[in-house]
Amino acid sequence: GILWENKAFHHILQKDSGVKKNLLSLFPNIQKEILTESGAVLEVHSSFKDRKYCIDLIRVDSLQDAEPESLTLSEETRLIAVYLRDETEELELQQKLDEERIVVGLAYVDNYEEVMEQIEEVRRSLLTALVDRKINRYIDSANGVVKKIEKDKYFFILKQSALEKMMDDRFSILEEVKKVDVGNDLSVTLSLGIGFGAGDYAQNYEYARTSMDMALGRGGDQAIVKTPEKLNFFGGKSQSTERVTRVKARVKAQAFQELIESKDKVLIMGHINSDMDCLGSSVGVYRMVTALDKRAYIVQNGVTSTILPLKERFLENEDYPKDMFIDGETAKDLVDNNTMLVVVDCDRPSIIDEPELLTMVKTKVVFDHHRQSSETIQGAVLSYCEPYASSASELIAEMMQYIRDGIKAKPIEADCMYGGIVIDTREFTNQTGVRTFEAAAYLRRCGADITRIRKVFREDFSDYQAKAEAISRADIYRDFFAISSVSCEGTESPTVLCAKTANELLNIRGIKASVVLTKVNDVVFISARSIDEMNVQVLMEKLGGGGHRTVAGAQIKEGEVADCIVQVKKAIDEMIEEGEVE
Repeated sequence: GILWENKAFHHILQKDSGVKKNLLSLFPNIQKEILTESGAVLEVHSSFKDRKYCIDLIRVDSLQDAEPESLTLSEETRLIAVYLRDETEELELQQKLDEERIVVGLAYVDNYEEVMEQIEEVRRSLLTALVDRKINRYIDSANGVVKKIEKDKYFFILKQSALEKMMDDRFSILEEVKKVDVGNDLSVTLSLGIGFGAGDYAQNYEYARTSMDMALGRGGDQAIVKTPEKLNFFGGKSQSTERVTRVKARVKAQAFQELIESKDKVLIMGHINSDMDCLGSSVGVYRMVTALDKRAYIVQNGVTSTILPLKERFLENEDYPKDMFIDGETAKDLVDNNTMLVVVDCDRPSIIDEPELLTMVKTKVVFDHHRQSSETIQGAVLSYCEPYASSASELIAEMMQYIRDGIKAKPIEADCMYGGIVIDTREFTNQTGVRTFEAAAYLRRCGADITRIRKVFREDFSDYQAKAEAISRADIYRDFFAISSVSCEGTESPTVLCAKTANELLNIRGIKASVVLTKVNDVVFISARSIDEMNVQVLMEKLGGGGHRTVAGAQIKEGEVADCIVQVKKAIDEMIEEGEVE
């Protein structure tokens, strides 16, 4: 209860005679537990009668001038001095200031060339005009300013309050531009990169550029909003468009060749628990480096059991040095100013095989085919990350044809690279474009033996049984999502089995996505797969993972499979509510 109050506080209470003189009932943010805390001064923000107050609670026994002895109170009673500061105007001004802040944005038509090639010349200006009008109307409706800076690029500025409305409707312009139809079979898709919250305009523009690079790196058809604290992703439902020309591959290959020639040795590294694509792309880079008469080392701390037979073929072959494969500790000893690090099949520092090498080696190169996440390797002198590609092995196979006058992989190397493509495309059924088959044809010419690769991929009987058991107990959630788990007992590579089971579950008619979990050494590994109706990358990002539209995964430390299944179901519910599932 209130023992004493000054005139100002009395005046506040007088406005409503029915108010009880009890601090807890007056200010909802003040809890009884707060009053018992031993801190000298506590600050609470609360409201009363449409006014907002900053309330300081001070224990009287911490006030030097107070004389609590003069008050006839029992020892259990605590005296608390309460000071109120009206901060209504201050907060209203702060909110108004926040709403008025400038937001900088970029909009790119990310498949402009491909759409233009499809339609007759006379209709091209009409298509451009329709896209222009939709973008102009969208920004105008938010009282923003938009300026076309190139034939397929736009720059815009608007207020933060307008951006919040756009985020609420999940950037309807992304779907609007797809409706533009002047006889084009391919829908126009847009990417938005937006930055706000920085101290100055230049930094906001830099955020917008970073967001745009990431949106394009993730395959386009999405909006990314960046602030100093976090990234927000919107859209990203459509399949990324494959570039038919190989100009970029040739340019990157030539740049890579110049870098190799300027260094003495090259360290090649992939992600933790190296898989088939990781081994294939590593071996491809090894061939490129050695073809230029430089030393190369493949850094691997561990591999999955599936690829051990292929790796052993290198170890047993006298044509390859004993130190072709080295562990992370050995690699650290080799680092000097003339060392280059090439990271393949991975662009996330947290899941790289030997993270310390990233800080030790100054010259870094990244070759990857995954859609980019908010976490990427920084400071790479050369980066070739193309989400349209089926696999890192495909990218490397293309580049090999432009190093010098084209170099040929040896049959044993071609096997690994071909295997990487086969596994990542699920035997040429997923994320496969024209260039995937061209890369496979090149590797076949190099001597890749398809029968030999098929034998390597055969499973153990116990693994096959475990997979069949996981399929039989799969739970079909909300009619379209298959969820199951794999036991790690008696299986050599439960994570590989997890991925294979997820692939198998997609063969069930009507299934839009499959999620399979397994627990290994207190870490729950999650594999998610889809065909085309759901972006499992977005699903896995909600659980701290990532990947591709159709192939993604996540790792949850110190979790239980049952709890993680609940999280997966909750994330699926969120995606359905947000309209992310077709």
